[in-house]
Amino acid sequence: MSGRSTLKAMAIALGLMGGVSAGALTEASFSPAHSESIREALALAYANNPTLNAARAQLRGVDENVPQALSGWRPIVTAGASAGRLRTSADSFTNYRNNASISLTISQTLFRGFRTINSTRQAEAVVRAQRESLMSTEQDTLLDAATSYVDVIRDTALVSLQRSDLAFLQEQVRAARDRFDVGEGTRTDVSQAEARAAEARASLNTALANLNTSRAVYRQVVGVEARNLSADTSISKHVPKSLDEALQQSEGHQPLIRQAQHLVDAAVFNIKSIEGELLPTVTLDGSISRSWNPSATTDISDDARIFGNVSIPLYQGGGVSSRVRQAKEELGQTRLQLDVARDQVRANVISAWGIYQAAEASIVAAQAAVKAQQLALEGVIEEQRVGQRTTLDVLDAQRELVNQQSNLVTAQRNRIIGGYQLVAAVGRLDSDSLGLGVARYDPKQHYEAVRDQWIGLRTPDGR
Repeated sequence: MSGRSTLKAMAIALGLMGGVSAGALTEASFSPAHSESIREALALAYANNPTLNAARAQLRGVDENVPQALSGWRPIVTAGASAGRLRTSADSFTNYRNNASISLTISQTLFRGFRTINSTRQAEAVVRAQRESLMSTEQDTLLDAATSYVDVIRDTALVSLQRSDLAFLQEQVRAARDRFDVGEGTRTDVSQAEARAAEARASLNTALANLNTSRAVYRQVVGVEARNLSADTSISKHVPKSLDEALQQSEGHQPLIRQAQHLVDAAVFNIKSIEGELLPTVTLDGSISRSWNPSATTDISDDARIFGNVSIPLYQGGGVSSRVRQAKEELGQTRLQLDVARDQVRANVISAWGIYQAAEASIVAAQAAVKAQQLALEGVIEEQRVGQRTTLDVLDAQRELVNQQSNLVTAQRNRIIGGYQLVAAVGRLDSDSLGLGVARYDPKQHYEAVRDQWIGLRTPDGR
């Protein structure tokens, strides 16, 4: 059963009761010409969801670690200026003079123990890891959007079902009263029918409350109100054909695994960067300056200097050695976390596959149960008319039918969500794989704009 036919079946299931026309409900609630498809909802969530946009902003902030690391290759230029008045005294002679100076200093690092190279590589690995984190957030957001979308359809169907049930029970109350008035029924029959009608009214109110909650969640995730949602979904074509295929896809596409791999790379370069602090540092420093009235006998003095400096660390109190050992332990931790991520992804795929398969089986069973219970209800009603069944028998049969129809709607919802969960577990629930037709956010665009930027306070978007 395709995703589209599954969602339509949620509406058609309501038509199994005499009070609702399945065709009318399908046309009114799921008309593609005037409705919002699930792909459109996912596209809106991709563009508008604040959690996803916050993750993108976080990645843009992480991008800045790379130019910060690259700054180790670049010179440091400082300018200075001073001005004041001097008073000197010697042998009862006092002299006053104005003094001023300006200077320009340039320092270029030639060698830092390979720290700039390794810090840059570490920053690049962290950026790649953060991109995978963004992809994971994108998958979570799209899964939340799909879940909220189908929940609205499910709860709408359950509300319609409860309304049909209430209408049926109100008719039973009327019939029981008519039979009581002509002496063919009892006050007990009337009371039982009234009690079931009151129970149905309470269930309808609960269903309406659940629907309002689902609509609120949809508004939170997608960014717009849920209005006239359609059954246009095709997640089935993205679901792997077998468990082995799902596990194989997850190894190469699941962002959680790739994120952990990049974090291992970052930890390796972190060790090398810290070890570089034990190596010499070589700098080339130059300066020029001019002073006015530097002494009583000099009006103007110019000075220019250029020096090569070598700094060799001999002992840092053991702090650097401790940080190297600490970084090595962190590398071991990230490698273990990579194994944990692989095991967790595998478990998620197997669990999602089981849920998806169980939901398909549940739909078949629920459809058979609804069909059988519908026939049973019709039989009980006919037997009641000839005096072989009581009003309570009809009410019990109706309750069982409503329960089976609710189970069918829930099973159909679970199958759709199970499909999305499985696709997310293997790492393919993204805008490109789903073909959402929305402007794709390219994380490399910002990265390339800031990577080699030497100066400037404005962000690429003008802030």
